[in-house]
Parts: sequence; structure tokens; C-alpha cells
Amino acid sequence: MHERAGTRALPEDLIDVNAVVNAYYEREPDPTNPDQRVVFGTSGHRGSSLDSAFNEAHIVATTKAIVEYRASQGIDGPLFIGRDTHALSEPAWRSAIEVLTAAGVQVKVAARAYTPPPAVSVAILCANGAPHNLRTEGPGLADGIVVTPSHNPPRDGGFKYNPPHGGPADSDATSWIAARANEILESGWREVPRTIGADLLSHPCVENYDFLSNYVDQLADVIDIDAIREAGVRIGADPLGGAAVDYWAAIAERYDLDLTVVNPTVDPAWPFMTLDWDGKIRMDCSSPYAMASLRQIMTPDEDGNTPYDIATGNDADSDRHGIVTADGLMNPNHYLAVAIEYLFTHRPNWPATAAVGKTLVSSALIDRVVESMGRELVEVPVGFKYFVPGLLSGTVGFGGEESAGASFLRKDGSVWSTDKDGIILALLAAEITAVTGKTPSQLHQEQVERFGASVYARIDAAANREEKAKLAALSPEDVTATELAGDPITAKLVRAPGNDAAIGGLKVTTETAWFAARPSGTEDVYKIYAESFQGPEHLAEVQEAAKKLVADALS
Repeated sequence: MHERAGTRALPEDLIDVNAVVNAYYEREPDPTNPDQRVVFGTSGHRGSSLDSAFNEAHIVATTKAIVEYRASQGIDGPLFIGRDTHALSEPAWRSAIEVLTAAGVQVKVAARAYTPPPAVSVAILCANGAPHNLRTEGPGLADGIVVTPSHNPPRDGGFKYNPPHGGPADSDATSWIAARANEILESGWREVPRTIGADLLSHPCVENYDFLSNYVDQLADVIDIDAIREAGVRIGADPLGGAAVDYWAAIAERYDLDLTVVNPTVDPAWPFMTLDWDGKIRMDCSSPYAMASLRQIMTPDEDGNTPYDIATGNDADSDRHGIVTADGLMNPNHYLAVAIEYLFTHRPNWPATAAVGKTLVSSALIDRVVESMGRELVEVPVGFKYFVPGLLSGTVGFGGEESAGASFLRKDGSVWSTDKDGIILALLAAEITAVTGKTPSQLHQEQVERFGASVYARIDAAANREEKAKLAALSPEDVTATELAGDPITAKLVRAPGNDAAIGGLKVTTETAWFAARPSGTEDVYKIYAESFQGPEHLAEVQEAAKKLVADALS
């Protein structure tokens, strides 16, 4: 833990914005260096220009690969492109538009500068006929690009592709795009045709699109905003300097809510942030350290009063949510469990067979809540892309990740966003408070009384590249243990039970605990997620047993 975790950033903590942007144009990656190639993880290609990992060459090559991919798939409609507030997002956004327009692609850009991924997803789906006439095949289909590294530090950039289904591209698409982009890097990215000039946004292929109004005007189809307004719920929304800043102001005005934008400042150096656990600036709205300022604002006074009934945070691209009540910042798993139970008991027009989707490293509290409601649980590997088919069809009513990312259906059971949407999850907290008269944290305590209290944590363990590869390829037979921290093992999983997709690691469960081990894509470690319903001491036993079990399996 860094000694200044949770304290406000100092001048020496801030990036030199000009240096980061200049490096985007001046540094050229070495395609023979694995750390400088295009790599699509679970959330697109990410890296820093200062490391030659996110530069003009990467974006030109990747955009050209996307142009070729969409042509190979017969996607010939408009492409919606949005960006967040990171320093590298604007130059990458421009580079992408230069390539797209030169290729004759019709590009929809925001009249307002910043566009959260959920607004891009909703725009794509609406262009393709959502909510009630949605199609994902045939001529004229729209797709999109989002330029964002999400909650990553200010020095980073990110680049994601969303096909016509509106959500993150699957592995088949991203693998093809990354491979082709690296071929272009090797063969000569400077040969890619581009529209160069100051009047880029006046190009005939570029059209201003009001992402904000399209998104905000439809929110009443997703959230019971009348209940929030009539109950007078006081909301404090902190965009954390991210892309939701104008959206929250517009939501307050459009729906006449008692909603205050706590911090409307946008600065790509993020000087107003408090440092995360490791001393870095990171816009992680699920981190108590990054959310220290909002937590302080919500500390009850001597009379037990707080300025807001619900305070919320979003990360830089607004696809994640943080919920703060008078009880403090909620654990993301706890809020997911509360949100799921509320939605499936307060959305009468959702299909009776609609399932609950969760990643396999999310809390088992969700399992217990879902079982109590008699609903089906769909457990998938890490990656929001796995929820896309169910959200599109309405067979999954809610999809959520332990890292505070989720989305759900409109009130009538039709599709809303197939990308994570931190804005609707934040508004849902206000709806829950308005309708039940209790905050989500109070409802969590009621769930604990019914289902038990769990302790959840993630730690890292050292592993070299060969060990990480072996971990990703384990089979259940490689695990010879029959017990985990004194309890009989009930399952050894290397494929997700919800869709039989490889999890890229291992999950081991007992009746009261579980752990999952997955290799890191960027560091020489593997991640151990673990949870116990027997208290913190037992959780520590589970974590130690997990390390030994994985080590034995690898050897």
C-alpha cells in the first residue's frame, strides 16, 4: 500500500500532457517487440505513448484493419466513434477519423467532445433498429469505435471496436483485427491512406451526431425516473473528470432531478484525483482510495446527515459505477447483488425466463440471491462481450462484472446497452432508494442476514510467462487436491458453466468458498480471486491453499 493512497495528487504525481501527446506522434513502435505490438485484451488495445505502446502507428494500423474487417463482414453502414477525456484520446480519435474518411466510411462524431461507451452502444443499436426492430445482419448496419483506456492512469490510451451488436467485439474479431494491424505495422503503416487537414470534421464523410440527447432522452425507458423525482432523492454525481460530465448535467435538467454534479472539472492530468492504492492516479470508481473525496463528502455529520442520499462515481469512460451512501463506498459485488434482486422483483415486463449473467470471479452472494428468486444464473468468463447475446435477445436481463461494470434491459424487456453502463447503474441506486425507502447499502445488510456475510479479495502471485501459459491451459485433471482450506472441493472449472467458454485459468469451489486463478496479460503474475462465507481468517486460508494448489498443478 502506498503511503499516500487516498490523498490528493501533488504536482509531481501529474503527467506532462504535452509530453504524452508529443510521444504519440514522435515515437514509432518496434513491431518485433511484443510490448509494442497491437494487442487486444478484454477491453481493446491499451498502452502509453511514452512506452511506444499506444502511438499514431498503432491507431492508423488498427483503424485500417477495422476498415478491412467491416468490409469482409459486409458492414457498410455508418461508424459511430466516441472518446473519453484521456490526453491520448483526442489524437487517436483524429487519427482514426483520418483513416476512416479516406476509406469512404461514413463517420458519426459527437457534436459535444466526450462520449461514453454506453452512449456509443445505444447509438449503434438504435441505428440498427433497436429497441423493437433490431437487426444484426444485412446491408446498412452500423458499428463503432470507442477511444478510451477506461479507468487507466492519465498516461494511457485505449482503442475498442464495437460491431453491429453494439457491445465489445468477440475474440474472433479482435484477433483478426490485431493480427492484421500488426501486419500493417510491419509492412508500412505510413502507406495507409488518410485525410489530412485542419478541416477534417468538415469532410463529406463526417456527420455530427447528438449522442447525448439520443442517450439521455431514452433513460426513462430504462430507469423509473418519475419515482426518483417524486421521492426527492438527492443525488451527488462525480464524473471523476470523465466523459459523463455533460451527461449528468443534462440528466438533471432533462428530468428535473435534485442532482448535483459534484465535480464538473475536466483536466487530462487529473490533478483533483486522490491516489489509488499503489500511489497512481487511476479513475477507478470501485476503489476506496480513488473515491476518497466523494467518501469524505458523504461522511455523516454529528446529526447523521449527509449532503446527498446517494452519491455516485464513474470512471473516465463512464462504463463503471461506484455507489456511496452514508455507510460508505459499497463493494461492487454487494451492489450487484442488491441491483439484481431489486430489478428482478421490480421489472414486471421482463421475460419470466430472463436469466442473470455474472462473471465467474463475481461474488457467490449473487448465486444465492439468484437461487432464492428461482432465476437461472449464467456464469461466464471475464469479459463483458459474453453478455452481449443474452442482452440483445432479452434472455439475460442483467449482466455484471465484479469490477463494477454492468448493464440491463429496458423496462419493457428490450435491449438497452450491450456495453457496460455506469450511468444507469448509478441512477438505479437512486431508484432503489426512492422505491424501497432504503439505500442499497441497507438492502445489502438485509441480504447478509438472509444469505450470510462473505469476504472477498484479489491478490497477485508471481508467475513467469511459461507458468502463465500453463495456467491458462490447465485441465480439471491437473488438480489432484480434494479439499480447499479444510472443505471438500465441489467443482474444478476451466470452462465457464454458463457458456462452456474457456476461462483462461482455473476456478475451484466448495460449499462456502471459492477461488479463481487467471494469468495477468501485462505482468509476470497471476491473479487470485477468492471469497469465503466463513470470515477473513478462512479467506486467508483459501488464498494460501489456492497458491499451493496452483503451484502443484503447474508442476
